[in-house]
Amino acid sequence: MIFKEYMRSQKEMLDARLAELVRTDVPQFSQLYEAMNYSLNAGGKRIRPILFLAVLEALGKDSARYVDLACALECVHSYSLIHDDLPAMDDDDYRRGKPTNHKVYGEGVAILAGDGLLTYAFELMAAQPDAEPATVLQCIRIFAHAAGPAGMVGGQAFDLAAEGNLDIGLSGLRLLHKSKTGIIFSALVEMAALLGGADDRARAALGVYAESMGLAFQITDDILDAVGDEALMGKPVGSDEKNNKATYVTLLSLDEAKEQAAAATQKALAALDGFDDKARFLRDLAVYLSERVE
Repeated sequence: MIFKEYMRSQKEMLDARLAELVRTDVPQFSQLYEAMNYSLNAGGKRIRPILFLAVLEALGKDSARYVDLACALECVHSYSLIHDDLPAMDDDDYRRGKPTNHKVYGEGVAILAGDGLLTYAFELMAAQPDAEPATVLQCIRIFAHAAGPAGMVGGQAFDLAAEGNLDIGLSGLRLLHKSKTGIIFSALVEMAALLGGADDRARAALGVYAESMGLAFQITDDILDAVGDEALMGKPVGSDEKNNKATYVTLLSLDEAKEQAAAATQKALAALDGFDDKARFLRDLAVYLSERVE
């Protein structure tokens, strides 16, 4: 119950702040901002910003000082979802139980809404007042690397190129998942470790936690796309099969995919052995994400 209360309170706090941020007083820009807010404030569990704040708390820091930086992470996530849903990408009609951005505003405005959220995120990061400028600059570099062509964008390009090719093998699939999802988890944890003043040992342990949890998260997504409840997920299931994509389910089996997710979760938990009770939420989060398929 404590975990659920924490998730709820953090999500409510982030939702409230996100609803305040993306504003314009230029009437000619109003549709663009409306489209940006449509996806940014469409719900979602806010896993990435909550994880970022929880790492800071595990390191004994006041996470409230970094809420805007956490919101910037969610802006980047929302941009990626808008673009992923486009006809040129996954061609999805629903996201979080609502029509996707391009279905409401058209493809052109949806592309620009994603562009707007991405660039605004780095404006928001650069305006972070409660950290040394040099530290903020390092955080921006870390996240830009993870979200750009060396990370998430590169992973998405590989994903497009791999459509219809079930022969990429597990090594190719691991690269795909690490680039699209895992590198973002690793980056936000690295940023929090940097801001939280973690020593080398703690940073290394948190790095293993992030990489392992990111892998478990993506494997679980593969499983949910195959067997999930569309009503609960708020988006269509079976899109991977429709697009003939390689996943842990298609390359292994449903049972083996579940075993891989469980092993990655256990590795994430083991990485936190050296942390005290302040890291309780990080442990609970890893378990919670793994239980989405049970």
